[in-house]
Amino acid sequence: MADDILITGDEVKFDSSFGKATVTVLVKPVTLAGSGKGKINGKPICVEGDEKKVIVPGCLYTTKKHTIPGTGTLTIEGLGGDQKAKKTKSGGKPVLLKGGKFKAKFQKMVPAQQPPPGPGSPIPDLTLQYSGNGSFETTNQKVKGT
Repeated sequence: MADDILITGDEVKFDSSFGKATVTVLVKPVTLAGSGKGKINGKPICVEGDEKKVIVPGCLYTTKKHTIPGTGTLTIEGLGGDQKAKKTKSGGKPVLLKGGKFKAKFQKMVPAQQPPPGPGSPIPDLTLQYSGNGSFETTNQKVKGT
């Protein structure tokens, strides 16, 4: 089925729920940068591999137990099956489509901490990474790919 082709400047929306962690993106908007040969609305088309350039450092996170925020980096771990064109290409690479949800990864840099039960030091979160999802929002509503 045809879907909107993603272009430079289209937004990347990460869900806030990453399993047991809640992640807050402080930098907004998070956008794609296309490297395709073609253009739509004067902006380069996004092709396979452009999603790997989306790296969002400095995101805050907490868990139910670890209420003192920690920080980490969000990335796109993998595209959904409906987010990479099977037929439409630009420069020999499949174009990226709006599609549904992609898989996202939150890599902890500074652990969130649990307040101590009494005197003493806070207890750090020992989980190294969390998995979640996200989606794309596009300004291209005219050109579709399959």
